[in-house]
Amino acid sequence: MNRHLLRALGTALGFVADAAFADPGRWHPVAGFGSRAAALEQVLHPDTGLDGDTGARSGTGIRARGLVFTVVLVGGAAVTAGAAEALSARRPALRVAVTAITVWSCLGGTSLLRVAERHAVLLERGDVPASRELLPWLCGRDPSALEAGDLARAVVESVAENTSDAAVATLFWAAVAGPAGAAAHRAANTLDAMVGHRSSRYVDFGWASARLDDVLGWPAARLAAALTAAVSPVVGGEPSTVLATWRRDARAHPSPNAGVIEAACAGALGVRLGGRTPYPYGVETRPGLGRGPAPQPHDVRRAVRLMRYTQVAAAVGAVAAQTVLGAVAARD
Repeated sequence: MNRHLLRALGTALGFVADAAFADPGRWHPVAGFGSRAAALEQVLHPDTGLDGDTGARSGTGIRARGLVFTVVLVGGAAVTAGAAEALSARRPALRVAVTAITVWSCLGGTSLLRVAERHAVLLERGDVPASRELLPWLCGRDPSALEAGDLARAVVESVAENTSDAAVATLFWAAVAGPAGAAAHRAANTLDAMVGHRSSRYVDFGWASARLDDVLGWPAARLAAALTAAVSPVVGGEPSTVLATWRRDARAHPSPNAGVIEAACAGALGVRLGGRTPYPYGVETRPGLGRGPAPQPHDVRRAVRLMRYTQVAAAVGAVAAQTVLGAVAARD
């Protein structure tokens, strides 16, 4: 069995493991990666308490250290995963296991949807304080400033964006470059979540991580939007409306990738996303995506259903693509 077919099997097993078990509660590789990243950050960009900066050093110097931070950590993750696959080349079962474990570790789709479903329950029964308390599990907004409708919008937007980042992108890069590709994207996305903010501390240091995450997430966001259009009838949407909303509204979003999948989600659900978005470091006003009413608590469940189908479609596509490549390679 060639490497493409082994990757196809490993990717399928990794997706099934995530669906069955979600993220492991202990010894999660991504959590360990985050701890190492935080330690390296304190070496390269120590917090001196001076408005989040490191003193009188130039923004260019801080960006250079941020680039080192990004290259070392993302490169290290990719090399480690790639080496593990290469070392198992002569043992097919082990090679499948390496791919499966890597894909499972990099996926976060099931945990994402489970947290969103908890929000749906809380918001449907009017428990706004509990939903606020849970929101940091999904995004970095300031929950104290959000009411029920704001929380519903935050959850819908986060479910859409993170389906692209934590599910479709992992599956896409696993199909393109195997475990190394999945690990590289997950590392870049984790660093973006840690330091890719617009706060005074991270605006320069996190620049390289944020830009790399944008680059690696670009194809997956568009794939996720296309798949969302394809599965939109499961929530009463129309593919043509999803594609039209994507084309019309996505470019106004400050993120080149989040805007694409959020616009697609808005079009599928028939809601309007965007608006006032408070963060601990300030308030952003996001452009409107979609032409429907603002999301309500019941729309959270619809978003979960929609994105679950999008994730399944991405997994089927990734496995199918690798299987086709394997079949072609076997004939050569």
